[in-house]
Amino acid sequence: MVNFYVITIFPEVFESYLKTSILGRAQKNKLIKINLVNLRDFTVDKHKTVDDKPYGGGPGMVFKIKPIYKTVHKLTTHNPQPKTRVILFSTRGKKFNQKTAKRLSKYKNLILICGRYEGVDERVAKYIADEELSIGDYILSGGELPAMVLIEAVSRHLSGVLGKEESLEELKGSYPVYTRPEVFVVRGKKWCVPKVLLSGDHKKIKEWRKNIF
Repeated sequence: MVNFYVITIFPEVFESYLKTSILGRAQKNKLIKINLVNLRDFTVDKHKTVDDKPYGGGPGMVFKIKPIYKTVHKLTTHNPQPKTRVILFSTRGKKFNQKTAKRLSKYKNLILICGRYEGVDERVAKYIADEELSIGDYILSGGELPAMVLIEAVSRHLSGVLGKEESLEELKGSYPVYTRPEVFVVRGKKWCVPKVLLSGDHKKIKEWRKNIF
């Protein structure tokens, strides 16, 4: 089982998505465990402040290092370091892909730090996180969506999560798929299923799927 620890100031945004479909079943079957950790619980002031103005000036607010350090320290104290990976989502991070998802699926504990606003104190990346990841060449308001992407992509590599190993895209390849009806008519035009898929010849079908692109 892989334990995901998501450090965020908006734990409520995860609730619906993580409880449905594949991820919901995976948790029910104890193949993964998703722990939503509210960063504000690790603050000491009455306003539960997690951010402050950046040194040197500039727009926006920056997540402070202290509450993040306290959160990660508490989580890693109970988890052996060799089996734990701390990840910070960042626009400067390495591009997340299928190879990375498979690598991360070997860990027992994944701690995911979701930044917000103008970013996170650089000392988090330098001293606390094991690596920085980005899910694409675009800007998001925070790390919550990247965390959900990572959780699903990693979980799919765990035995039993998909039910059938063949469901992994990297094993079967990505190719066009069709289902009933065989012919779909739109304003007099027929949109048809390729004849080879109706042939019953599995060798030809396999070859077609391999060479379709």
